[in-house]
Amino acid sequence: MWKRKAMKKKAMVLMKKSYLSMLAVCFLIAMLTTAYSVSTTFFNLQIPSGSSDTDAAFTTAVSNSEAILEIADYFFKSTPFHDIFQGVFYNVSSIFINLLSTNISVFFAFLRAVISLLNEGAGTTLIFSAVSILFAFFYQIFISNILLVGEKRFFLENRSYRQTPVSKIFCLYKLRYIRHPAWIMFLRSLFQNLWNITIIGGVIKHYEYILIPYILAENPKISRKDAFFLSKQLMRRSKWKFFLLDLSFLGWQILSLFTLGLLDLLFVNPYITACRTELYATLRRNYVLSRSPRYEQLNDSYLEHVPSDDELLISKALYDDSQGPYTKISYFAPEQYPVFLFSVQPPLKAVKSPVRADRKYDPLSLFFLFPVFSILGWILEMFVRLINGGSFENTGALLGPWLPVYGLYGILILLLFKRLLKQPVLIFVLNGVLYSVLEYIINMASELINGQPLRNYSDFLLNIDGKIYLGGTICFALIGCAFLYYLAPRWTDRYMKLGHSRRVLICLILYVLFIADIVLSVYLRLTAA
Repeated sequence: MWKRKAMKKKAMVLMKKSYLSMLAVCFLIAMLTTAYSVSTTFFNLQIPSGSSDTDAAFTTAVSNSEAILEIADYFFKSTPFHDIFQGVFYNVSSIFINLLSTNISVFFAFLRAVISLLNEGAGTTLIFSAVSILFAFFYQIFISNILLVGEKRFFLENRSYRQTPVSKIFCLYKLRYIRHPAWIMFLRSLFQNLWNITIIGGVIKHYEYILIPYILAENPKISRKDAFFLSKQLMRRSKWKFFLLDLSFLGWQILSLFTLGLLDLLFVNPYITACRTELYATLRRNYVLSRSPRYEQLNDSYLEHVPSDDELLISKALYDDSQGPYTKISYFAPEQYPVFLFSVQPPLKAVKSPVRADRKYDPLSLFFLFPVFSILGWILEMFVRLINGGSFENTGALLGPWLPVYGLYGILILLLFKRLLKQPVLIFVLNGVLYSVLEYIINMASELINGQPLRNYSDFLLNIDGKIYLGGTICFALIGCAFLYYLAPRWTDRYMKLGHSRRVLICLILYVLFIADIVLSVYLRLTAA
């Protein structure tokens, strides 16, 4: 038996002790997955102003609301309902659709493909739209769903281990154990969507399947049948209570809508997830103690029992090298889960020395990282454009795969913020400020030279003079953290393993191509003018 008040009380106690890490995890999940769609609304909200030159890499060419309403308008254009879609209903429904949906969605990518087919017929645009559907599909399976399991793992460990790192959300990637959990999560989504057709059955199955990510977080090796069976058994007499628990959060969620998701981001998401984690822990404990069918699949006893130092030493002494590679490098971090005792161990090749974000960068390494970051930025923006808008348009100032703003941004971060590595929250804020200043200067320069900014954000609710918007700032702040804490040190380590002559040669090739692209781009612009 469990009570809602007890769940909420435990969740609040946990939040008081680990609020910042829980907030960081839910923020990352909101930014990187299709969960918590309302949470990102406040900085991505677009207010149409009649202009058509808005350009933002992390927005869609056709918004979710436009996709649905354009399809509806097409099919109802010869009926009396046509005028309804052109009136107040259009504006009101647009807000709610965009609030409650995400850009990275197979469904909305499919709708955009249909719109392309209706408007332009079969052609290159339709091909890109089809590719965007595939990308959105694989993103959902191998990134979004895997990170959701990682989020549940973080919350499960954080109940007993207060120093659980935020990076725990990437645990399945570190273990190199992705395909099996991805398959089970895909089937969960598939079955759920099929049951949603019946409406009532969809609601029932939503609560019947709701614990599958937690079960996978505890035991990623569990079979599909056992994962569905255990979720069903754990929720057999708790679906109604779980529904009432969700209903008790309704006031918070409505209040969050008035803040355009900001309250969700700062409080509601960590609170609800912590409550659900406490519920899973309680149901799991009762199920294991009662030795119910297949209880042995819930095999991570260290989620409940924190081993003492003596127990850890004995466990390590008895540790079988054949079961995993952590024998020599395992350490007993205070208040962290003993990873070398987890049921899934990574292959030996996946175990790497810790990334040293505080490493030194010589001038040649910085010269190498600038074009590499520029290329990475181009790939990232093209990937996001393809998923969100179904297009592969190069909107950069250069012809080739370079976005120098990423390279300049990455190098500035390495030079300016290296001494603040132990303060990730401050690093995140400073990254956002640096990018905002950098983009404002670039757009101002472009406006002076070309008569218009490189990117116009005037249609966005939270923008500064049309040259900066909050969504881009937050995305780049995250990218900057990835540069500083992982990409730059990891790539530099690999680069330094090459001989000096090879390192120089690589830099020369990159810069020859980069300079040639600049010369050719300028020449074409001058001849076109």
